[in-house]
Order: sequence, then structure tokens, then C-alpha cells
Amino acid sequence: MSETHFNLDTVEHAASTPDTELPWAELGLNETEFERIKEILGRRPTAAELAMYSVMWSEHCSYKSSKVHLRQFGDKVTDEMRKNLMVGIGENAGVTDIGDGWAVTFKIESHNHPSYVEPYQGAATGVGGIVRDIISMGARPVAVMDPLRFGAIDHPDTQRVVHGIVAGVGGYGNSLGLPNIGGEVEFDPCYQGNPLVNALAVGVMRHEDIRLANASGTGNKVVLFGARTGGDGIGGASVLASESFDDSKPSKRPAVQVGDPFAEKVLIECCLELFKGSLVEGIQDLGAAGISCATSELASNGDGGMRVDLTEVLLRDPSLTPGEILMSESQERMMAVVTPEKVAGFEAVMAKWDVEYSWIGEVTDTGRLVIDYQGEVIVDVDPRTVAHDGPVYERPYVRPESQDALQAAHFTGSPEDAARPSGAELGPALVELMASPNLCSKDWVTDQYDRYVQGNTAMAMPDDAGVIRVDERTNLGVALSTDSNGRYTRLDPYQGAQLALAQAYRNVATAGARPVAVSDCLNFGSPEDPDIMWQFAEAVRGLSDGCQTVGVPVTGGNVSLYNQTGGVAINPTPVIAMMGVFDDVTRRTPSGWSEDGQAIYLLGETADELDGSEWARVRGHLGGLPPRVDLARERVLGDMLINMSRDGMIDAAHDVAEGGLGATLAEMALRFGVGARIGLGEVAERDGVDLFTLLFSETQGRAVVAVPRSEEVRFQDMCTVRRYPFARIGVVDTEAGALDFQGEFTVALDELKTAHASTLPRHFG
Repeated sequence: MSETHFNLDTVEHAASTPDTELPWAELGLNETEFERIKEILGRRPTAAELAMYSVMWSEHCSYKSSKVHLRQFGDKVTDEMRKNLMVGIGENAGVTDIGDGWAVTFKIESHNHPSYVEPYQGAATGVGGIVRDIISMGARPVAVMDPLRFGAIDHPDTQRVVHGIVAGVGGYGNSLGLPNIGGEVEFDPCYQGNPLVNALAVGVMRHEDIRLANASGTGNKVVLFGARTGGDGIGGASVLASESFDDSKPSKRPAVQVGDPFAEKVLIECCLELFKGSLVEGIQDLGAAGISCATSELASNGDGGMRVDLTEVLLRDPSLTPGEILMSESQERMMAVVTPEKVAGFEAVMAKWDVEYSWIGEVTDTGRLVIDYQGEVIVDVDPRTVAHDGPVYERPYVRPESQDALQAAHFTGSPEDAARPSGAELGPALVELMASPNLCSKDWVTDQYDRYVQGNTAMAMPDDAGVIRVDERTNLGVALSTDSNGRYTRLDPYQGAQLALAQAYRNVATAGARPVAVSDCLNFGSPEDPDIMWQFAEAVRGLSDGCQTVGVPVTGGNVSLYNQTGGVAINPTPVIAMMGVFDDVTRRTPSGWSEDGQAIYLLGETADELDGSEWARVRGHLGGLPPRVDLARERVLGDMLINMSRDGMIDAAHDVAEGGLGATLAEMALRFGVGARIGLGEVAERDGVDLFTLLFSETQGRAVVAVPRSEEVRFQDMCTVRRYPFARIGVVDTEAGALDFQGEFTVALDELKTAHASTLPRHFG
């Protein structure tokens, strides 16, 4: 549609020209949705209204295919889960009370599709967007994390994507001065055409500083501030993430947003000063859907309406049409509501920080969102119909016919088979596993990030969780971990989601923190495919049931659908971000041992659970059933680890997860370059498994801890009282320079370290 047409397409014009053709399909709407918009308005929409509805009703913004399932997160909340919850689902980010008048807000979101089209800017603006969600709650951002998933490590396009995305995450986060304290890096061919870039941010505030965004108070002013509005990202995340990549419609090719971290850094300080001076009623960030989102959400969350003059919006590109101005997802912009008497104070803060702003409207009592352009009314809608009352689909879902065959294809491998090494072959097998793309050192990635800027990082990668000190006076702090296993979830979506929850819970507890809140990023294929929708429905059911069992609420998150290319979907990948609380971060537990003579214990028992394992992946196999998960037992284990850490019973702890006990022992030794003597014969006999299975099975509910000699009796007593299985499997040996599996095999730490550290540099330089 031409610019002239946009300029002329007023509400009055739309009412008098009902038969005008509009490009609803190109903007990602279907015919039923377009007819519904006409029904709501009692006429055809103007071009600007169509632009608003198209981005706000997109899958990315409206959750139209997932809403019916996501309700379980609210329906299954218990009083125990509500205990520390100050702000829940539905706001920019959830807020949790962590004690002493402090609150923490955190959230994880996706920027998958933009990051494939333009890796650097897609990843950078993913970080920028999630940080703005945190600012808008009234919090100071203190850290970020980045769970990343790429295609096959040796595929030619993986080079382009990995270099761009890692540089984008690091470039933006480092420039903001925010430590990157953890995340994940996974390589799998299923992500070849759809890499996953999930970004998490965490912020801290005092209880009284919490802010919610709404437009209330007739006569209050609406202001847009920060960067100017440009042509980058028109319909970017909102439309791009609402269809598969094999779709050739024009809506598949919007420009990816361009980020400026230095502008955002100024915006952070500016917003915090506005909040501190009580100069704003609320602030809404402009993320997906841009001005369309900010105006409609502020108005629908308020008690009146809003009138906006789009002519007042400061533009980088004067050729933008009104519809493009509304849809633009240009970064580093915020919208605020200000009372008339605070206008001068607001402008003084803008002048101090040298931030551009424009007064674009005011709150009304009409209940309508009315937008003018050059003196003409181009939008006149009930804001709720745009922001909240979009379409809701109960998509059909069915268990795939192929699921039975997939689950029947167990990873067996006879003792004679190379897939199941034994004896002296186990040493090379462990080295091979630790050099594999998903268990190798991620230093090549994390060394591009600043993990310790601001001076409050108490722990970061490669430990099990990232730890941030919140209060410098008391050392109160939080731990965060993100986890997902798309292979487990492919084999059983219900169990797979619970396994991700269990691992995130275990990682936080292993560090010594008490788990209190979850944010999730649910990455799946097309909801229009009943097989994929079944995966999604089962994963949400599994996660909501699981959260109820461990007593930790989901406080917010993101759904990312249409992650598929040419009809081939990614493995279902529900990423779980868990936050835990420390009374004192100086009591945190690192994931490696360092003191000579300390006893090494294994908590939990091992079963033959190699289906979906990292060893099976190295051998090119995916099939069978994922490990069983018992969340009630995970809770018992978590409580023990937290108490042991707090009471000084353990000096190191590491959960047993991907790669099994072998990978855990290798990582603990490599953490500080200290060896150990390990004896596994008795525990293998106790559990009725061979040594290979004991080393590489991924049975859940296990952890390895290093116990000072003086604490062994107390440690054993606690395990006995809780009836949790434990076994002494070794001793730390600072002289050994090896992991000596006595009577079986020995792996020199130098050899292990070289294999572990060289994989990513070999592929990416």
C-alpha cells in the first residue's frame, strides 16, 4: 500500500470505502481474523489499524495458540508458591520477595528468528529487549544470561550464526556493563535452520520501588523517549516469529532491529532517576510491536483511554507511513505516563541525560485509543481488543503416530559393541565424551563476555549456577540457572519439561541457594501441526505439574513457535530458568574440588538410563525413553544440598546430568585442575550396573560432593536421616594430576583438559 494511501486512510475514509482491498494476508492475518477485526470495528480497518492489529494479534505478541495451555501456570498455583510472589504472570516481568525489603525481577525471552536472519543484531537486540522489560518494573538490571542452540558444529552456516550471535550477545551486554553469569551452548542438526537465542535478564529493587505500567488519570501526559523511530524492525520480532521460514510471503522479510547499547545504558539511568523522583506514573518499554504495543497495553491496563498524535513522534526516517511508525520495532525506546505537574521535572531529567523525547498524547476518559496523524483520525479502537482480546485458538493436537516407534528404539549396545566400551576402553571414551560439542569447554564463548563487571558476581560459568550479590551489607543474593534438554523432550514432552525443571532446580540447590521462582522460554515448531501442538501441550502440562510438586511458581516467560524450516521442526525445547535465594553468597558452593584429602561422595542411585543421553548422541542415536524424574526426591536432594552448603559440610558440589557421572567427575577435576582417586566397584555392585552404565547413564536425582574429613560423620548422618542413598567413591588428590579410576583406568588431567578445551577453538578459531 502506498504512502499516499496510508496518509489518506482515515477512520472517516475507511467507513465510506468498505470495499477497499487491504493486505491483511501479507501482514500475517488470516481471513477469519480480518473478518473479526471488521466485526469489532463495525467497518473495515484503516491501514494504520490493520498494522496495529496485525502485529498485536501475531503469535509472538498475542500467544493465540498457547494461551489455553498457559493458563495452567495460574490454575495450579498453591499458597506455598504464592508466598514470595509479589508480581506474577501478565506484567513485563515477575517479581519475587527475597527478604530484607529486597525484591528481584527476572525474565527469559526468545529472539530466535531475527537472530537467524541477522545474527549479530538479532542477538544484541534480544539482550536489549529483555533488559528493558526489567527496567520498566522499576529495577536496576544486574546480570544477563544466554541459553543458545545452534545447528551441527561442522555445518558451514553454523560459523556465520555462531560468530554473529556470540558477538551480538557479548557486544551488547558488555557495553551495558552487565555481567553475563551463565547460560547454555548446544549444537544439534535440528537447530540448523532455526538457532535458538534465548536471553535472560535479572534486576534488583527495594519493595517500594516496584512499578507497574498502565495509563490512568484523565489528563495525564503520554511521552515517548529514547531513540528515534526508524525503519529497522518494522514488524520485526512480532511478524517474523509468527510463521515458519519456508513461507515466502512478504511478511517474512522485515528488517531486523538494530541495537545501540550505549543509548540503552543512558536509558537505564534515566528511567531509574524518573522512578526515584516519582516523576512518572509508569513506564512501558517498546519491544515487539513497538508503539502499537505500548499504547494499546498502557491504555487497556488503565481505567480510561488514550489519545495520541503520531505526527509528534520523532523519526529517523521521515518517509515512514503511519502504519510503519506504529509497527516499527526500533530499539532503545520507552513510553511513560506523566502527570501535568511533573512535566517540568520529567523534562529536566531528559535534559540531564541528553535523551530525546516527544509529548505524543494524553490519557482520556473515553475508553478508546484514538490516534491522529496530520490532523486526521487514523485509529479509533477499544484498546483491549488490540492488546488483550485477540484470537484464542484451541489448536487440535494429537500424539504423533511415530512416537511409539521412537520410544521403542532403545539405546542398547551389547558389551561387545563399540557403542558400549568397557575396561581400558573407558578412559578414551570419557575423553571423547568431554571433547564432544555439547560437553566440551564453552570458554571460547564465555571469554567473550564480561562475567565480573560491577563486582557483585560471586559465581559464573562454568559453575552450576550464576550467583549475584544483591546487598553488599548482608551478602544477600540470588543464584540462576537455565536448563533444557530437547532430546529428552522429543522422547517424552511431559517428562522432558520436568527433567529441565529438575536440572535447573538441582543446579541452583547445588550452588547452595533455595529455589524460589521460574521463568520459561518455550521453543517449539508450528502450532498448526497437531503433532507439534501435542508436544507443546504435554510440555506445559508437565512443567505446570512439576512446579506444583517442587513448590516454585512460574513468574513469566515467553512462547516461541514456528521454529521450523521446510516443514522440519526443532526438537521441542522448553528452557527453564530457575532463581534461588542465598542468605549469604559467601557460602556459595563451587562445582569443583580443590583441597587434598577431601572425601568424594555420590548422592543418589544409578539405573541403566542411556536413552537420549550424551553418549547416545555421540554415537548418533536418539530413541527410547528419557530418564525417570521424581520431583519429590529432587526436592529432598535440594534441601540436603542447601543445608550442607550453609552448614559447611561440603566444599564442592556438582549435579549429575548430561554425560552422567563420568562427565561430572571430569568437570569437577577440571574446574580447578585438581585430580582424584576414584573407586566405583562397590557402588556399581550396589546399584546392579556395569561400570560403563555407572559412568554414562543420566539417571536423575544425583549429585557429587566433596566433604572435608572433619564433616564426614555429620554428612553421613544427614543422608541417613533423610534416607537418601550415598556412597563414598573417592578422595581428592592434589598430587595425582589425573582422575585415577583405581583398578580400571586413568585419565591424565592434561589430556582431558586439552581435549575439553580445544573443540570450539578448532571449529571457530
